[in-house]
Amino acid sequence: MKTTVNSKRVLIPSGLEAPPALPVDAQLRQLQGATMGTHWTVKLMVAGEISPAFLQLGIERQLAQVVAQMSHWESHSNLCKFNHAAAGTWQVLPPEFFQVLDYALYLAQQTSGAYDPSVGKLVDLWGFGPKSKPQKMPSATAIAAAKQDAGWQRVQVDRLLRRVRQPGGLSLDLSSIAKGYAVDQVARWLQSQGVVSYLVEVGGELRGYGIKQDQQPWWVELEHPATLAAQGSAAANDSSTILALHGWSIATSGDYRQQIQLGDRNFSHSIDPRSGYPLTHNLASVTVLHAECMVADALATALMVMGLKQGMAYAEEWRLACRFISKTKDGYRESMSPAMRLMLS
Repeated sequence: MKTTVNSKRVLIPSGLEAPPALPVDAQLRQLQGATMGTHWTVKLMVAGEISPAFLQLGIERQLAQVVAQMSHWESHSNLCKFNHAAAGTWQVLPPEFFQVLDYALYLAQQTSGAYDPSVGKLVDLWGFGPKSKPQKMPSATAIAAAKQDAGWQRVQVDRLLRRVRQPGGLSLDLSSIAKGYAVDQVARWLQSQGVVSYLVEVGGELRGYGIKQDQQPWWVELEHPATLAAQGSAAANDSSTILALHGWSIATSGDYRQQIQLGDRNFSHSIDPRSGYPLTHNLASVTVLHAECMVADALATALMVMGLKQGMAYAEEWRLACRFISKTKDGYRESMSPAMRLMLS
């Protein structure tokens, strides 16, 4: 059954554990900054003796570590060093980088290549990487060459020694998973410091835990293309959906987030690794709810690439909580996976 609160639909994940009690002198703090070409925000309830400056520095260190290891844009990152390594050489990776890549390769296998962390050259070719932007659409020959160097199957992993082999010419890009992992790292660090209530956001990917002073969870609004286009109008707010984010993470992938114009056409930043071309289907966005933001982030990209029919089938098979927004001639159409529909209250 669906009900509304203040004209909003409400999603409440099942099986929520009781939130921990707040410190008696807990205060609401908000910290923010820039990272990974976007912004981050952390809202949290903390005891008065915990310095906001200490928390700010700790959060920035967690984010800086992810950038130093996994950035496609920083030339001295561990990822860029791997991408430029000689063919046939083994590269020992930091544990955080290895963990993210290991999951990315697992998801690539599970999705038969709909998700693929080895698309760095394709990303650059289409103008979504650190290299100069193309003035026209890449040629079929250039796309075929970039695809030839890609392929998750080419990546050999030695889990015992935490190392990966560069087969030659392969370029990793973890942009579709690193932000989610960064959210998880910040959340874990906050909990290690005794913080029992927080909402972490990096570039639109979120993870929440605990309750606020009013005994309410952290409520977040699900991203919707129509809401963004309406610039917060009353009509958009009337149809919004909010989620109680306690012990869960949420990530969205959408064709509107980043685009490039080549000639007289706009292309989405979401590239299908299987074809080498940006997506052309009618799926506008996918939102995924999961305990780990790293997983939600990567899954949102994978399902976006799959499209509605294949993506929904995958979500049903793996019991994923997802929402798909499709473009139709009459506007946008929403489709929820069974696991997501069960959360409607």
